This record gives sequence, structure tokens and C-alpha cells, in this order.
Amino acid sequence: MSPTRDRDDLSAPRDRDDLSAPRDWDDAYANAAHIPGADALPARWAATAGAYRAALGDRLQADLPYGPGPRARFDLVWPDGAPRGLAVFVHGGYWLRFDRSTWTHLAEGARARGWAVALPSYPLAPDATLPQITAAVAEAITAAAARVAGPIRLAGHSAGGHLVVRMLCADSPLAPELRERLTGTVSISGLHDLRPLMRTAMAGPLALDLATARAESPALAEPCEGAVLAVWVGADERPEFLRQARLMALVWEGFDIRVALHEAPGQNHFTVIDPLRDPSAPLTEAWVGAGG
Repeated sequence: MSPTRDRDDLSAPRDRDDLSAPRDWDDAYANAAHIPGADALPARWAATAGAYRAALGDRLQADLPYGPGPRARFDLVWPDGAPRGLAVFVHGGYWLRFDRSTWTHLAEGARARGWAVALPSYPLAPDATLPQITAAVAEAITAAAARVAGPIRLAGHSAGGHLVVRMLCADSPLAPELRERLTGTVSISGLHDLRPLMRTAMAGPLALDLATARAESPALAEPCEGAVLAVWVGADERPEFLRQARLMALVWEGFDIRVALHEAPGQNHFTVIDPLRDPSAPLTEAWVGAGG
């Protein structure tokens, strides 16, 4: 099925003079450097998440284990009634930073619509490799799914977008019975082809060589049968993130699965996830709506 698109224009190509010089790949992935006030955002996110966690009361089950190690933990936010199913949000941070506690408030849109929401932490590079991080996310989803019956919906932001789409690949680390419960996935500003990251300073901490980049790139993989994927990106993001989103949708368009591409007007890499707090937002609908 062809992906639906809100914008079909491609990013403007570099002019001929630009092509004579190597691209600055570190700058291509430097979101904060191009968003005014970005340095203050992590503290603001943490404060907002902390206030939300305090207001949840007994609807929050925190620090649930899914494996060994201090970061093998997830939080579970319960709806007011019986859950419709399990929604999982996987955080970003280039596989190098952050944990689940910074993003709890993003559960509210799905929670208000009747879903139990799991927010896992996962081991970070350089202490863990990308394959190990991918496996850990699968373990977290498995542990959460054992506590919540019904369909499973995944969403992830940036590096988290990469990780949730890895769950949809033909070599998914999820067990077949869990893949059968998986009815929709949203990659928000996700990273789908990791080969360009080999040219960034992140390549060292990520232990990223060509073999790993190829194996861990969803855009270079085949999807599981019946996969449902929405690729979501802010229209005002860095050109590389627009390219990554369009690439993912175009590649998996070649398989018999449902793929949708949405470029959110006026949104940058950090504001694009804010609508997850709103149960009526289109992004929340893409995550936990009836259509998957």
C-alpha cells in the first residue's frame, strides 16, 4: 500500500558548489543547535514529567523490572478503567542519554483514551551496543505485555523511533505471539538508515561499523507480515530527519503493508512529540486510534 503523504516535495538538493565539499554529518543530526532555547528543554521536560507522575497517584506503577541491570526497568501508567490494550513509548536521545522518567507526561493522551502505557528505560551506549539495546527494548515490551492483555501499539521518538520500527522488521526480536498482538507502530522523527551516523562523532560511542549499521537499519530490512507503520516527522526539522522519514516510508511502500507518512506543519524535532499529551491529537490517533 502506498504511504499517505501530507507533503510530497523533497528537501531542496544541495547546489553544485555544495557537492564539491564533504557534508557536515554532525551538524546534520544536531537538533538542539538549530532550535532556540533547546538547552533549557531537558529540565523543563523533567519538571513536567515529575508533576504528572505525582498527580497520577496509584495509577502509576514505577520501576518495574524486565531484566538485570539498573536500567532494565519500566513504568506502567494505568487508565481509569479496564485497559483497551498496551501502548508503549520508547524515548530518544541517540541511544546515549535520557531515561523513561523524563517523558511520563507523554502517556496522557493514550491513557485518557483507555490504554495502559508502558515507558521503558534501556541500557545506553557505550555500555551497550545497538543490537543489545534493540534486544532490551523487546524484553521490556515482553514484560509489559505480560501484565496487560489485548492489542499492543508502539511509539518511539528519534532513537526510540528506530527501536520501535526494529520490532516490525522480519528479524524482530519479539516473539511471534507478541508480533501477532502488535496492531500499530508510530516512528516519530525516527532514524531508519544508520549508515550516515558512521560519519558522526556518535559512531565511536555507538561502536557503529558498517555491518552493525546495516543490520540495525529498518530501512534496509523487510517488514514482518501484516506490519502497520506510521512515519511521523516535524515539517520544520533538520533536512536529514525529513529524508530519514521519507526514506522509511518509500522503502516499505514496496511491501504489502500499511504505511503512512505525516509531516507535521510547524513542528521541530522537540515540539513534534508534545501532542501525545492530547487524547484528540492526530499523533495520538495515529498511535492508539481504532485504525492502528
